[in-house]
Amino acid sequence: MSANSRLTVAVHVLTWMVLDRREGHEVATSERIAGSVNTNPVVIRRCLGDLRKAGLVEARRGTGAGWVVTRDPESITLLDVYEALDAGGLFGMHNAQPNQSCPVGSGIQPTLRQVYDGLEDAMRKQLAGTTIADVLRDVLARQRE
Repeated sequence: MSANSRLTVAVHVLTWMVLDRREGHEVATSERIAGSVNTNPVVIRRCLGDLRKAGLVEARRGTGAGWVVTRDPESITLLDVYEALDAGGLFGMHNAQPNQSCPVGSGIQPTLRQVYDGLEDAMRKQLAGTTIADVLRDVLARQRE
């Protein structure tokens, strides 16, 4: 089982776009972003589509087409990014209903739901306290180390 990297990629994309804009580029292309993430531009375009639906980026058409961040990076929290991806929670329940006549099967979902809800609350609080600007500051500081 592998970890879901969608949030990591989306934060990378937004952070790179903010830096790219600071360096004087009007728009970012999925091809250039993909070079930083080291993935296919199609993956980046899917990610940008999710971010666009949430109002975090917009596409510019015509000459000089590309993508731009629509909000100040100080106002974009990692929780905003997480919610843009419609991740559906940290952990899911069984695909099929467990056997309700089994002592474990009948109680496992309510028990785990309580644990998972607590983890989700803690994760959301942590993500809400970090912005894209914070991430960029930390990334650039690590580069100087």
